[in-house]
Amino acid sequence: MKMTEENSAGKSEMKMDDIKNMVKQKDDIEQQIKAYYGVLEDQGVGVEGVLVDAEGFPRADVNVYQIRTARNSISCLQNDHKAIMEEIEEALHKLHAREKAKRGTDEPGARGEPMELMEPMEPMEQQVTLPPPFARVDAVTQASPACGAGLRVGDEVIEFGSVNTENFQNLQNIASVVQHSEGKPLRVTVIRDGQKAQMSLTPQRWSGRGLLGCNIVPIHQ
Repeated sequence: MKMTEENSAGKSEMKMDDIKNMVKQKDDIEQQIKAYYGVLEDQGVGVEGVLVDAEGFPRADVNVYQIRTARNSISCLQNDHKAIMEEIEEALHKLHAREKAKRGTDEPGARGEPMELMEPMEPMEQQVTLPPPFARVDAVTQASPACGAGLRVGDEVIEFGSVNTENFQNLQNIASVVQHSEGKPLRVTVIRDGQKAQMSLTPQRWSGRGLLGCNIVPIHQ
């Protein structure tokens, strides 16, 4: 009977390690996406920027090959990110269901199980129940409209004006809202430290580039 309990505990720990490995993969993918967005920013173009001049020839002021490579890599990495997020969510659901069933038959620690195994489930349960974000803020410039509104690096966006989890398709959705809302406050809702946070962000001209002063990376397509 003792061996059965030890094996069961081992499986639980291995499952948690699997989730941690998947989270690390997710973080690595996000870092790669950020790097490729940095390439596009250095070139002065975005995901949708035109790469030909008025006469239809490749632009001479940018590295067209490098930009196309970055855009293609971002697209592939976004698909990988979506897949790993789905795997993480499924694994969390299964782990939570197993621990919940275990709680129904045993008191935590009643037979010597470490209490630490039970503690991580609370934030995980909360994370699963929050609305899925569609974008993540990975850069905020000081003294920018985004900074003044309270946006922070790491904020996960679930609402940006009229754009939300249900209708988001790509960054052009956000860009369109920003362009048509210059000088008008937009309601932005993010997930920060596991909690929802709302703020009012007004796109406007400032000393830096663009109307926001932040970089947003899509994490759900």
